[in-house]
Amino acid sequence: MSSEETTEPVQRPLYALLIRLGAAFVLSVMLVLVKLSSESGIHLAEILFWRQLPTIPILLLWFASTGALSALKTQRLGKHAQRALYGITGMFLNFGAVTLLPLAEATTFGFTSAIWAVILSALLLKEQVGLYRWGAVFLGFAGVLIIAQPGDGHIPLFGAMVALAAPFMIALISIQIRDLTRTESPMTIVFYFSLFTAPLLALALPFTYEPHSPYQWALLGGLALSGLLGQFLLTAALKYGAVASVIVMDYSSLLWATVFGFWFFDRLPTAALWIGAPLIIGAGLIIAYREHRVAAAVRSVPRIP
Repeated sequence: MSSEETTEPVQRPLYALLIRLGAAFVLSVMLVLVKLSSESGIHLAEILFWRQLPTIPILLLWFASTGALSALKTQRLGKHAQRALYGITGMFLNFGAVTLLPLAEATTFGFTSAIWAVILSALLLKEQVGLYRWGAVFLGFAGVLIIAQPGDGHIPLFGAMVALAAPFMIALISIQIRDLTRTESPMTIVFYFSLFTAPLLALALPFTYEPHSPYQWALLGGLALSGLLGQFLLTAALKYGAVASVIVMDYSSLLWATVFGFWFFDRLPTAALWIGAPLIIGAGLIIAYREHRVAAAVRSVPRIP
């Protein structure tokens, strides 16, 4: 079989859920480091650069030590470049949301990725979306309105817009990664993402770089390592399980965001978040359940030989 041919990876749903659960924790740690780095005075563009750059030598050493350099061969450079473009946009928005909003609020808005996925499937893929999933979309955005409380100044409008744009990009990226995992390993996808984006981010360094203290370098180092591990776990989960199934585990990150927000920033979620968050999470669970039912129905249809 040529490298251009695609095969559906073996599905291991429980394994995928556990991987995604680990990813949620690791990425929650990464977001804490992003917020601490920003508050220490490091520019967002530089945070992104140091998040990406160490991935390249680390993965090259890993591929070389395991004799797996052949895994870097690909005939889908165009797809990797497109994933990098979407991915770096998503990272700017995701990290930006964390710097603009409290950790728990930024995390909760991130849960709307499942809602955006439904809208995208209807608009771009012309998929038939039923009453349940459209109801979930409206339920989720009702939760967003409750948390944001437009007009009262609790949540900055610009911050809320950035925080909602980030999961929109994540929904697009998840579809791309799901396609890439049909021919590429998780490590290969992560490697090319950094290979394409690090040089672009380096262009901003002459305008943003300033000397850093040991504390700041420690933050950047921890951010890079947790980001690499989290990205690998996210990609691996999508290899072994469907997007609609594994995304359920992302909701555990609200627990970590609440704990870390209080621990590091002395900030507890507002009452509005505790009202709105269950609506957004409930919407995501409804969507995941309907996706699971649809997939199960498709698998149960006997194939004609």
